[in-house]
Amino acid sequence: MEKWQAWLLIALILGVIVSNIMVLKYTANYKMPQFGKPNLPKAPRKKDEGADGDTSDDGDASDKAGQ
Repeated sequence: MEKWQAWLLIALILGVIVSNIMVLKYTANYKMPQFGKPNLPKAPRKKDEGADGDTSDDGDASDKAGQ
């Protein structure tokens, strides 16, 4: 192995190590979901709601979207 190849290999390894440390510092404050914790229960559905969750009596949601 030539001398320049050894220096290139060392530089690449140091670059990988430094970049991994930088990524760890950048992502250290992210809020990750906790695995194993149960999710909060969803609110129970009302009896008068349709399958799509529409509670309007007219049944035409396109009129409301245009207003």
